[in-house]
Amino acid sequence: MRLPSRAVMLIATAALPLALSACSSGSSSDSGTAASAKPAGAAKAKDPNAGLLNGTRLKEALAPASAFPSGMTLEADGAADSGADFLSPSARKTAKPDCADLEITSWIQTTGYKGGVSFAQNDYANSEKTESVAQEIDAFQGITAQDVMKQLQSVAAECATFTDTDMHATVKVTGAPMAGLGDEAYTMTLTSGTWQNGQTLIAARSGNSVVTVMSTAGTDNGAASAKKVTTTILSALK
Repeated sequence: MRLPSRAVMLIATAALPLALSACSSGSSSDSGTAASAKPAGAAKAKDPNAGLLNGTRLKEALAPASAFPSGMTLEADGAADSGADFLSPSARKTAKPDCADLEITSWIQTTGYKGGVSFAQNDYANSEKTESVAQEIDAFQGITAQDVMKQLQSVAAECATFTDTDMHATVKVTGAPMAGLGDEAYTMTLTSGTWQNGQTLIAARSGNSVVTVMSTAGTDNGAASAKKVTTTILSALK
């Protein structure tokens, strides 16, 4: 099963040089004119990212190695985050979801959203690379996080069955809400008669952040390990 990491291109924001102020006579009348040029009571534009955690902070909230099954280690090439800056929000693709995106670590993309304005992710695997657990946190502006959770239910319905890309096997998808995780949570279980084990996908919202976890570990389709990692992240986000 392929598990590529989300490739992210971060565009460094160049610092704009301060504009040089024009020379003035230094008289009190000049100073008063400049001060009165700014409209009285002008409202400061609201920052749409106010209150959101940036990628650096989200990285700190990711579950530590101790939350993963014994024998699993961090996959260095699967770790990424958006750093201290926020990304520009992208519009949601309204086309039918690509069900094959349920196979990748950043499976939140099945909702039509590429991700949040900030994010952090990594994944762990056993030495044989036969089992893996991936975690990601995305922060969204406004009420987008709620819409992401809503879209996940549509994905489960539209991708009830699909063909995987590696083995060309028929995959069955079942989804249901989960109680007791964050503000709201949804889980999907993927199974196939040709797979050795299925996989569990859990999405849980905490305020404006959405936690997404994928697990193929264990004999329960990854259910227990996925819930443990999700719970650990949600505790860190409180």
